[in-house]
Amino acid sequence: MLFDTHAHYDDRKFDEDRDALLSSMPEHGISLILNPGCDPESSKKAVELSEKYPFMYAAVGTHPHEAEAATEEDMALYAELSKREKVMAIGEIGLDYYYDMSPRDIQKKWLDRQLSLAGELSLPVIIHEREAAQDVFQAIKRHAPKVRGVYHCYSGSYEMAREIMKLGYYISFTGSITFANAHKLREVVKKVPLERIMIETDSPYLTPAPYRGRRNDSTRVHLVAEMIAELHGVTYEEVAETAMKNGKELFGIK
Repeated sequence: MLFDTHAHYDDRKFDEDRDALLSSMPEHGISLILNPGCDPESSKKAVELSEKYPFMYAAVGTHPHEAEAATEEDMALYAELSKREKVMAIGEIGLDYYYDMSPRDIQKKWLDRQLSLAGELSLPVIIHEREAAQDVFQAIKRHAPKVRGVYHCYSGSYEMAREIMKLGYYISFTGSITFANAHKLREVVKKVPLERIMIETDSPYLTPAPYRGRRNDSTRVHLVAEMIAELHGVTYEEVAETAMKNGKELFGIK
């Protein structure tokens, strides 16, 4: 059984077949899915989905792309939503200097604010980082060890991953590790201990080979686990079991 720890089923790309697709997950061996929010509306939708499907859980938060629109009212909403039984984290939050869709100082402000919120609520965080490795690391370091979490869709160096793991964080990998040009990333995967690895699809994005170019969904998370197993020289079952254990431990899922 598999835990897809990061999938955006609130995305409109699933509007035509969302219920049929999600209802089929158990027969595909998907026993848990966590849907993070990216802004107030998607966070509310993530919570609604978690309450409709017994295997789904939610996170709430403002993505760095949306940081410029964030308000203290949003933080109050996230605090209120976190009282719901199936809200397990604050996320997806972080910094993105690749797209720079919000000014960097604003991104930093709301990352720090949401890390503080996670500490106040005793919840883990789901971190988005793109071309902002040092700034994100300094932010999470300021809030450690009270706040821990997972770096989703990790694409950085092993040296940075090692420092992140020292703060109690997990490292999560997507279908990007299957891409033909992902040689450096696969070398990182080899070095990250299984005990610190989580797996995800980031659906509907980052569809693994050989399905690149198509909409992604959780039925393809097994391809991520298979690649990790190959790189670590262990069985697929060991990766699936360990990743499940790691995800449940971080998010407090019994």
